[in-house]
Amino acid sequence: MLYYLHHNISLLTITQPGLKGRQTMKLISINIGQERSSPHAKASEKTGIYKLPAHAPVQITPDGIPGDAICDSKHHGGPDQAIYIYGAADYQWWSQALGHELEPGTFGENLTISELESAQVRVGDILEIGTVHLQVTSPRMPCVTLAARMGDGKFQEQFRQAERPGLYCRVLQGGQVQAGDPIHLDGYTGETVSILEMFRDYYIPNLDEATLRRYLAAPISVRARTEKEKQLRRLLGKPG
Repeated sequence: MLYYLHHNISLLTITQPGLKGRQTMKLISINIGQERSSPHAKASEKTGIYKLPAHAPVQITPDGIPGDAICDSKHHGGPDQAIYIYGAADYQWWSQALGHELEPGTFGENLTISELESAQVRVGDILEIGTVHLQVTSPRMPCVTLAARMGDGKFQEQFRQAERPGLYCRVLQGGQVQAGDPIHLDGYTGETVSILEMFRDYYIPNLDEATLRRYLAAPISVRARTEKEKQLRRLLGKPG
């Protein structure tokens, strides 16, 4: 079941806490990765997390960005994780925490956006970049590939504690984008959950029925929906 629900999108641009007034963000960088081996992973493991900025306009489709490698299709990619976004505000925090600057694309995001703090966004929110409309579906969960990319076996836990996960999005409407494009973040007005709540709840094995039903009423990703449905059936003592 798809939860695109355009009619639940408000017409006003969100004012994020901490920003002065209603600001337009910008697309800082579009990042594309080629399949390669990670120097910190098993020799047989391939990844597309090592991304470099594109220096020309790029097409965004319902499957993501053509030419951007998805090597682990079980956990990454697909229509509900077609685009991964990370914000400059979150990168600034990391640069201070780690003691050095991080370049756009370091965390494997496709789009790096100015001023964005991912923990303040909600599932269902829409990012408009020209004709392109992206809908937020879930946070990124830290994995061994990210830890390998950072060259730190303990980085998964550090990423969890930081609570700055970035945003996975589905593509409601594709088109061409380029660095420097303005971006508007429009709020979802239907039943939903915040990215931070979803990120935190991922680590809670036994959510209550009311919480699970809140998730299932929101436009979460298919992977998350399948897992929450499974948890609810188990909670209710139903087979499957």
